[in-house]
Amino acid sequence: MPIDEITQKVSDRYARAAAAGEQMCCPTSYDFADLKTFIPEEVLKISYGCGTPAGLKTVRPGETVLDIGSGGGIDCFEASRLVGPTGRVIGLDMTDAMLEIARRNAPIVAANLGYASSNVEFRKGMADAMPVDDNTIDLIISNCVINLAPDKRRVFREMFRVTKPGGRFTISDIVSDQAVPQYLVHDAEKWGECLSGALTLAAYSVGMVEAGFLGIHLVKFSPWQVIDGIHFFSVTLTGYKLPPHPAGPAVRYATLRGPFSLVVDERGASYQRGIPRPIGPDTALLLSQPPLAPYFVLSHEPIVLDRADARWWAVLPSQASCVWQGDFALLAGPFLEAADDDHHVYRRGEPLEVCSKTLKVLATDGYAPHFAIINRAGQRVNGGEVTCSPDGGCC
Repeated sequence: MPIDEITQKVSDRYARAAAAGEQMCCPTSYDFADLKTFIPEEVLKISYGCGTPAGLKTVRPGETVLDIGSGGGIDCFEASRLVGPTGRVIGLDMTDAMLEIARRNAPIVAANLGYASSNVEFRKGMADAMPVDDNTIDLIISNCVINLAPDKRRVFREMFRVTKPGGRFTISDIVSDQAVPQYLVHDAEKWGECLSGALTLAAYSVGMVEAGFLGIHLVKFSPWQVIDGIHFFSVTLTGYKLPPHPAGPAVRYATLRGPFSLVVDERGASYQRGIPRPIGPDTALLLSQPPLAPYFVLSHEPIVLDRADARWWAVLPSQASCVWQGDFALLAGPFLEAADDDHHVYRRGEPLEVCSKTLKVLATDGYAPHFAIINRAGQRVNGGEVTCSPDGGCC
């Protein structure tokens, strides 16, 4: 199906939904009781998405925020409240019916928030050719919209272009555990339902890194639908456009604390737990970002860690039998690859089957934030326990 045809069909689908006040199928988790205090019902009833990127408190006072696919404006208006009167919000959408509703309600929201004038501007445009200047945005948010774009890598490049050095994105979207087959890709109706355009989690992350973003990590995960054996699920991801490395005393070594026994960062450098690795200023900046910093000791001189050091971090699997229940783990960043203490190697976005013993490890604090767990068993599993080998390996 030609790209222009896909775009038009998606726009028409959402225009019809806006006109009818129709609820679309994607899962959302808005706090409508709170939003009703300042956002009109006309906006709330056509709020489509698969997450709450603004409501996750990623928005900071005084920032400039861009919402890709702003629709009726719900996330823009929530961001407007969070940036405050000194901040600015730009909503970008391609559908005239949505833009009309959003623009009509902007002054109402501003009055409800006690602002002298609205700090939200709505622009018509495409996600892959944004009418936004280079290096002007502190934070990009988007709610189940990039999924609908035929050329997502072009969207990712545009996102990187408009983001300030030191800026970031927090976006919610639908991804899949395996490539969507052609019969779904060419199903026009399912494009509007956030299915046909889904990338795998692996491809989504690769596209972001290729565009220039780093430190990409999972903020929230929620299963959605299984269609013909393909698992579609909602993820909220954050990543960074790193600034030029700062001047000052150089960090020269990084030592992995754990709980992973080994990780590979997004630039391809590997780190073994407890062993200091020489790094340059750009890598030091990457490893100091919020999702990575807790896992490393950064130092001017090499620091070796062992089990007696309080900074050493490990979650050992239980020395017990386990059960295979159809669970698969997907590493969702901020590493390209990571290994645990039971010889599993996880590659970002690639499902790896795990048993009950490993599932308990992945539920602990050090692991859980970085994994999406899906279950591929089509029915209840009745398999018996598996006896582990003397070294503990059975998964």
